[in-house]
Amino acid sequence: MRNLLVIFLVFISAGTVMAQEAPEGLFIRSKAPDFKAKDQDGNEVRLKDLLKKGKVVLVFYRGQWCPYCNKALSRLQDSLQLIIDKGATLVAVSPEKSENVAVTVEKTKATYPVLHDEDLKIMKAYDVEYEMQENMVTRYRNGGIDIEKANGDNGRFLPVPAVYIIDKESTITYRFFEADYKKRPSVKEILDNL
Repeated sequence: MRNLLVIFLVFISAGTVMAQEAPEGLFIRSKAPDFKAKDQDGNEVRLKDLLKKGKVVLVFYRGQWCPYCNKALSRLQDSLQLIIDKGATLVAVSPEKSENVAVTVEKTKATYPVLHDEDLKIMKAYDVEYEMQENMVTRYRNGGIDIEKANGDNGRFLPVPAVYIIDKESTITYRFFEADYKKRPSVKEILDNL
């Protein structure tokens, strides 16, 4: 009986540690960390510079292989003028290699900056990155998606799909953070919060 109790406590402790390591994302009223990265055209994009023009809608997506990401990014592209009319700039961030960012741009027709997050610096700063478990990496690979190949040096790390609206003072005023990668905010919800 005592051994069973010890095993139960170890299991609960391990679950607690895993839960503590899960990304939580940044919260509303948090200061948004500055970042800089290259977009699909090789231009350096810096948050601080974008905020001089107005609010920023920052979107984290998993990769060009993700149909839910492509659909969400395409909807944002379709509504880009509405976002611009609200005085905001749209930026998307992914762990995938630059050549795969180009594939995303091709699939979604994105004309806004799509950034390769080198060394996961942006994803870590916004606390959205997590490492895929080996069984999931294998399951994806068996389905024809090689995450490690798609991400290159960023390995098997992905972001929790998240959207932040950041005001000119670098404060997060809106957050969508959802572990279920099939769920994304509507464009209307984003526009209503700009």
